[in-house]
Amino acid sequence: MTDISFKSATALAADIATRKIGCSDLLEHFWSRVKRFNPEINAVVVDDMDRAREKAHGADRAIARGESWGPLHGVPMTVKESFDLAGTPTTWGLPALKRNCPLGNAIAIDRLISAGAIIFGKTNVPTLLADWQTYNSLYGTTNNPWKPTLSPGGSSGGSAAALAAGLTGLEIGSDIGGSIRNPAHYCGVYGHKPSYGIVPMRGALFPGNVAPVDFFVAGPMSRSADDLAAALKVIAGPDTLESAGWRLELRPFRERDIANFRVAIILDDPNSRVDHEVQEVLQSLGRFLAQRGATVSEEAQPDVDFTQAHEAYVRLLRSATSRTQTAEAFERNIELARTLDRDDRDYFARIVRGNTLYHKDWLDADETRCRLRYKWAAFFEDYDLLLCPAAASAACPHDQAGERYQRTILVDGNPVPVTDQLFWAGIASLTGLPSSVAPIGLTAKGLPVGAQIIGAEYDDLKCIGFAQMIEREYCAFVPPPGYS
Repeated sequence: MTDISFKSATALAADIATRKIGCSDLLEHFWSRVKRFNPEINAVVVDDMDRAREKAHGADRAIARGESWGPLHGVPMTVKESFDLAGTPTTWGLPALKRNCPLGNAIAIDRLISAGAIIFGKTNVPTLLADWQTYNSLYGTTNNPWKPTLSPGGSSGGSAAALAAGLTGLEIGSDIGGSIRNPAHYCGVYGHKPSYGIVPMRGALFPGNVAPVDFFVAGPMSRSADDLAAALKVIAGPDTLESAGWRLELRPFRERDIANFRVAIILDDPNSRVDHEVQEVLQSLGRFLAQRGATVSEEAQPDVDFTQAHEAYVRLLRSATSRTQTAEAFERNIELARTLDRDDRDYFARIVRGNTLYHKDWLDADETRCRLRYKWAAFFEDYDLLLCPAAASAACPHDQAGERYQRTILVDGNPVPVTDQLFWAGIASLTGLPSSVAPIGLTAKGLPVGAQIIGAEYDDLKCIGFAQMIEREYCAFVPPPGYS
């Protein structure tokens, strides 16, 4: 692909280093595309162009002197609105926080800037980052570049939409329940949910908080798997407070032959049925891998009760997000929890129980999680990777009626609860496993499908490396029609 709008960040950095394009010119190129295309999709919602222009001029002068600021020197990028970027609003979509403009940057943002990236704006999020759609009362609704009537996913929906439309060179998202993986799948781009704890979250948490949140991670999003590797190398590593005691050394990935891979594939599960169009695209990838000599199994699974695992994940997830409750809401939920039938497994009941979880019950769920860590470790002794869906269907129509847990999507024409899809997020999230999403084709209706590539703990580079191999040999990013 030669169109500079859709080049990878690493290719753009190479063009800058060899003076094929200037940093200021590249920045203005992306900004002109924002002005042209953003009104339809509403992905970029915060403008920081004045500072970006100043930084780009400095980057050009550095190139003229033969200096490099790092592997992302001069690459224009946007960041998810929930990350602190000094002098710009961090609202999480809440009107009450519209004047919250932090004085400093999130640690991950500082690391991207130190690597030479030029941040020129921020991208849209759902309220409280709590949806697989992207809309809020401050910035409005973000549309999917593949079809504006569809959701781009969430909560990093603005990030994925901006990448797919060629409005930015690179992005960073966050993920607690599929919030990197779902929009990457819906918009046909790449995303990586790192192993839990390897990317500092300070400055990416709910405003005012510094304590780590269960499952909550930050990771790169891009138009190329190469960018996932480059950006993860920049942002990963201990927080400054922790750096005196530990350092990160991810297992290297050097495999170059698909034939040497042992891959398990899960296409469907009773906890979240998957549309056959999505299954067929994933099965096609499996056939390709087998033809290239890889060991591919649709029967192999870890020794895991997935229903029990999903129960534990939802319980811990809803407990992890419970701090956003007001004191009044917490008291109401305590009273409501007492009225619930013990056998009620409705998602609303799970929310209420998780929001008011007794510590002993949390410890029980955590014990389940820790036992599953060892079972996953045993599974990954026999298989290199697990491939599975990132979501139950391709991108869905906007639906902002009622509460999230009341909404449905269509799977093979049948309405199912939208929250069922948290099952596919939880496979990796519950035990902190790394997971990359890579585009692998289109449905019969012409919508992108991403494969979720899950590896053992700290095998982040293997997940990304496999995505790089798929990108080179099977399927790469394809821009949506109408954005050339």
